[in-house]
Amino acid sequence: MNSALLVPTVLGGSILLTVAAGWAVDLLLRRAEARHPETALWKLLRRCRRALQIVLLAALLRGAYRQTEWPPLEEHEAAVGRILSLALIGAGAWLVVTVASAVVESGYARYATGTRDPARVRRVRTQVTLIMRVVTVVVTLVAVAAMLLNFPSFRALGTSMLASAGIIGIVAGVAAQSTLGNVFAGFQIAFGDMVRIGDTVVVAGEWGVVEEVTLTFLTVRTWDERRITMPVSYFTTRPFENWSRGGIQMTGTVFLHCDHSAPVDLLRDKVQEILHNCREWDGRGWDLAVTEATPSSIVVRAIVTAKDADDLWTVRCAVREQLIGWLAEKHPDALPRILFGPAPDGVGEPMGPGR
Repeated sequence: MNSALLVPTVLGGSILLTVAAGWAVDLLLRRAEARHPETALWKLLRRCRRALQIVLLAALLRGAYRQTEWPPLEEHEAAVGRILSLALIGAGAWLVVTVASAVVESGYARYATGTRDPARVRRVRTQVTLIMRVVTVVVTLVAVAAMLLNFPSFRALGTSMLASAGIIGIVAGVAAQSTLGNVFAGFQIAFGDMVRIGDTVVVAGEWGVVEEVTLTFLTVRTWDERRITMPVSYFTTRPFENWSRGGIQMTGTVFLHCDHSAPVDLLRDKVQEILHNCREWDGRGWDLAVTEATPSSIVVRAIVTAKDADDLWTVRCAVREQLIGWLAEKHPDALPRILFGPAPDGVGEPMGPGR
């Protein structure tokens, strides 16, 4: 066959085989999904279709391009072969990462569906996220190394560098001590169950929710939508508050300063009424008591509960706001007052010249 006709034949045949193979794989995965709709793996594996098709196309072209006997290809045979090899390695790495992600996400979805404990779900989610990051980094490094081996100059350079690998490893370890410490801290956080994605934490005086955990840093989303990025080593070397560890239910307090004449029994009834009309109160408990008395006022403390930190904040604000409004309307004398009285005779009078 003429080489001018052989080139489009090889190219077109490779594309047709690739499209047919992708369609067949997708058809099989759709049938498997229809038979087992409870398993998310088949649906997730369908995302690998593009990577699989690129791998097949690169492999077919890599094995058949020499058969075309087309002069331009023969003149640049080494360059074309190297390009196809690089494409095959890159697509293969993409396929491996996509398949691993589908398998891991499917396992996580099955675990999350069958587990009622939110804390365990968040812990597994954090571990799955870090595992996928490690897999991605490892596969990428292997793919880059395999690509570099296709270049003779880099292959010779790698052989010469093996002789000094020990010294280079020591120097790199010392230079990257902080980074390596963060990486190991990331594993410690993920598998030591110290902090998980979705946990409510207080770090450096800031209250927020853990939004992202990586091998080197952790992102906390504060209540006002700011993002605080911190090295993961911070959480292994310094104390911090984790309000979600051991359960996300919380108890909070509301303090009011009142006059000594404040009707405490009526305040207690009012708190109960407010909580029963508050959707965020979880009904676990409440209390009100006078916790302190000064010469000018008393301190009334109300204890409330909620299912999580967000609802607790809403309950505390509602109780405080409605109590103050009720006192101002029904018992204004119960609010703190600053009294001014006349000074005793002779006190505060200016001194005259003869006195």
